[in-house]
Amino acid sequence: MEIVELARTVRERDPARPSWIEAVTCYAGLQAVLMHRLAHALYRRRFKALARAVSHTNRFITGIEIHPGAKIGRRLFIDHGMGVVIGETAEIGDDVLIYHGVTLGGLSLANRAGPGGKRHPTIGDGVAIGAGAQVLGPIRIGDGARIGANAVVASEVPAGETVIGIPARPPHEHRILTGQSVGRAAPPSPGYGLLDQPCDPVGEEIATLRAEMAALRAELATLKRQAANQATSQAGVPAAE
Repeated sequence: MEIVELARTVRERDPARPSWIEAVTCYAGLQAVLMHRLAHALYRRRFKALARAVSHTNRFITGIEIHPGAKIGRRLFIDHGMGVVIGETAEIGDDVLIYHGVTLGGLSLANRAGPGGKRHPTIGDGVAIGAGAQVLGPIRIGDGARIGANAVVASEVPAGETVIGIPARPPHEHRILTGQSVGRAAPPSPGYGLLDQPCDPVGEEIATLRAEMAALRAELATLKRQAANQATSQAGVPAAE
């Protein structure tokens, strides 16, 4: 019975360890998935207006908007859930974790494959998507991938990969782009609930800011040296090495 499977998933994956009654009655993500099953069944039988009515009621009750045409696998856990939006042609595999504020959306009004074509992402099995992340377009997120909080993903993510930031990239690429390769600070983590070890979001933000300041100071020092060398050369004095 799916309600039991979903409640077991909630109890296993939520650190709050709710009771069975709490999991069934107080978790909007569980309720949203169950209501979507009804909406999707009506949608497949071409009762589209009724399906949209059920979907609209689902959004009103849970704060989670799932188009009745979306395909959702087993044991989806939407934690907190408020503000989650899942588009019509989105496909979600089994054992996926989605936090609040996530959008599985499209990039344009036109279908790539014409009417009824694919516009929204396909999420593989065991994927975790952090709060506020935007996954956009007809792309695939590979099995076991992790998407950091507030990331914007518009290209394919390989299986098992972790991506963060805007645009979403693996953490080591962000270290290079922000000058963190000097080793002064660790890269930001994907976000709460996406790592096996505890993480400190505030500390990570401070570490990122320190790394950016160090890169800016190094760049400023270089510019000062260049200006001093130019001034001395114009004055006819040999430039300092």
